[in-house]
Parts: sequence; C-alpha cells; structure tokens
Amino acid sequence: MSFGQNLQCLRKMRNMTQEALAEKMDVSRQTVSIWELEVSHS
Repeated sequence: MSFGQNLQCLRKMRNMTQEALAEKMDVSRQTVSIWELEVSHS
C-alpha cells in the first residue's frame, strides 16, 4: 500500500474529511489531496 492509499484509508477509518485532516496538520486541503493522489510536482 502506498503512502497516499494508506493516508486516505486511515483518514476514512476515522471519518475525517480532507479538510479536517488538513486543519489538524496545519496544511491546506489541496495538500492532503495531492498527498492522497500522489501527484508529483517536478
């Protein structure tokens, strides 16, 4: 399981939205989405 898949799975197990996780981690919701989708900015 990749980091993005693991993050999404754990977040959903805790019934958290990307927004809620982002607030807890002090990042934007877009950042959480990028992590989960494993988008690379090269």
